Amino acid sequence: MSGLLIFPILLPMAGGAAAILVKSNPRASLLLALTGAGLHALASGLLLYHVHLNGILATQIGNWPAPFGITLVADHLSAVLVMITAIVNLAVTSYSKADIDAALIDRGHYPLLQMLVCGICGAFLTGDIFNLYVWFEVMLMASFGLLVLGQSKSQLYGGVKYVVINLLATLLFLTAIGLLYGLTGTLNLADLHMKVPLIANRGLLEAVAILFLAAFGIKAALFPLFFWLPAAYHTPPVAVSAIFSGLLTKVGIYALIRVFTLVFTFDMSYFYSLLLVMAALTMITGVLGAAAQNEFRRILSFHIISQVGYMAMGLALQTRLALAGTIFYLVHHIIVKANLFLVSGVVQRLQGSFELAQLGGLYRSNGKIAVLFFIPAFSLAGFPPLSGFWAKMILIRASLDIHQYGLAFVAAVVGLLTVYSMTKIWAEVFWKPAPPANHFTDAMMRRKTSTWMLAPITALALLTIIIGFGAEFVFKFAEQAAEELSHPQYYVHAVLGKR
Repeated sequence: MSGLLIFPILLPMAGGAAAILVKSNPRASLLLALTGAGLHALASGLLLYHVHLNGILATQIGNWPAPFGITLVADHLSAVLVMITAIVNLAVTSYSKADIDAALIDRGHYPLLQMLVCGICGAFLTGDIFNLYVWFEVMLMASFGLLVLGQSKSQLYGGVKYVVINLLATLLFLTAIGLLYGLTGTLNLADLHMKVPLIANRGLLEAVAILFLAAFGIKAALFPLFFWLPAAYHTPPVAVSAIFSGLLTKVGIYALIRVFTLVFTFDMSYFYSLLLVMAALTMITGVLGAAAQNEFRRILSFHIISQVGYMAMGLALQTRLALAGTIFYLVHHIIVKANLFLVSGVVQRLQGSFELAQLGGLYRSNGKIAVLFFIPAFSLAGFPPLSGFWAKMILIRASLDIHQYGLAFVAAVVGLLTVYSMTKIWAEVFWKPAPPANHFTDAMMRRKTSTWMLAPITALALLTIIIGFGAEFVFKFAEQAAEELSHPQYYVHAVLGKR
């Protein structure tokens, strides 16, 4: 069964290496990338099925026993995130056919994309905190390469901010790892769960925990560490923006969840109070930033920040229902946010701009695009019965259950402001008459709208609807994941056996 854990990492790694050999041939590059993405989705689906059927799966690379070797672990949380990563990878790879030109392919778009996916899946599946750092660095190198591949001034400007702040996160992360190893003599997550409670120097442990919060908070774009994101995510090609927006910040949230439900499990009430404040401020500043923007992708970029606040809120509330809500929110948001960026690319392709003032009339001229925008946009805003409604409702209910009425109020108001932003895009892009320079004939619309773009957008929109109408099943799955997180002994037993 170890192959089930290895293949979601190995397949994109091998695909990235093979893509280097054919990068001068766009057709062969696309075929190889689609084949690899399809196999990756299949392997990820098998892993998710096995974990759901049989529980947490762990393996030791090279047969070195834990905690001395490299451990890979999949529980419900990591398995579903690997599966969603594979889905987004397949959608973005298909979309790339119409969005990525031959010059970008020759510069290495597909190898970098596959290495990014490899790093993301590695981060989700590693059972060792040092290897989590290694996979973070793989992600950083691949994402920076994708970000500046077009070599435009805006890309380089955004890329510099992106890499500098992420290098700061790396420095904080390495410092925290060094201190933690000095205290415990281990970096295996399951072994850390056993040894951290035995450390007498609680003050130093709490300082290490704050370092991890800062490092992962930068990766997740939590307040006040998010300013790099809106400076960068609107600059690369849409296919790259989509996978960035869907997945990169979620790796930071995943790392926070993993470390603070498995390693730092002692009483740190002040820490969770701090995280609650950070979550609330992340929601507020993100949604206000979005409301102030008038460029399609900038609005969506700021909304990544506000939605990350909801996920951090679930962790900070410390209840099983809140954790289930965070997991539901992760699944919903990855799909919806990636899809909204893909829709923005179709709009730009049809009307030549991302600026709202230069757009309009798409509801009348291309109703199917309007529908494909409406589904993820108003799911993000929390309209029933779409997936975002259930995710927000679970988190608000969790906050009310423990009398966090102020936080519930903030979450509800941010949801209403999200409606405002999505309505602004709807009114400007789809409802108002098109500017005179943008009157295209239906024939031109059909010629410029590629099936390679519409197919993944449609598939992700359908998945959003399925999650919404199948919310009970998704919630039960999220409850199972939250149960595992709330009882770390399940994870420890899977990795270390009976201790």
